[in-house]
Amino acid sequence: MQDATFWDRAAARYAKSPIRDMDAYEHTLARVSAYLRPDMRGLELGCGTGSTALRLAPKVAELTATDFSPAMIDIARGKITDQHNLDFVVADPYHAPEGPFDVVMAFNLLHLLPNLESDLAQIHARLRPGGYLISKSVCLRDAQLWIRMIIPVLRAIGKAPYVSVFDIATLDDTIRRAGFEILETGVFPKKPPARFIVARRI
Repeated sequence: MQDATFWDRAAARYAKSPIRDMDAYEHTLARVSAYLRPDMRGLELGCGTGSTALRLAPKVAELTATDFSPAMIDIARGKITDQHNLDFVVADPYHAPEGPFDVVMAFNLLHLLPNLESDLAQIHARLRPGGYLISKSVCLRDAQLWIRMIIPVLRAIGKAPYVSVFDIATLDDTIRRAGFEILETGVFPKKPPARFIVARRI
């Protein structure tokens, strides 16, 4: 699975890291919550150590949260207390539960996938017609030059995972071509630009 070893090594440090922009994070959760309903079945891809899944699980009937790092999922499972409708599973987008789901969420994930079009096809297949894809992705081609330059260096020395470099327009277009209608967009935080997208399966 993509970069599972890197994320396994990083899991403990990642779990202790504070959220860099709490205002942007809380705004993201508020916008996501506006689309969730108590009768929904949800799937989160790339859930990391599960903090966001724990916040969103009470808003849906059932939430399956996946990550391709076993170490991340181990930490996430240790956080569960009384969330009986939440399940953490080790899986990448190709091996995630098939659904169909009412909503698939992918936060800070799409830019880490080397085959975005194929992965979006997997997401599309797991959504019921009219279901939502809700994502947030860093668009590095719109970021400052020094950020774009340092990523390959860090990756070469094992300090960064694979990261796709695309701009906001390309991401939007790729999601549309994958069979989605974009309903809402935003950019928060602004630096580096993180594109928030709510799209509906056509």
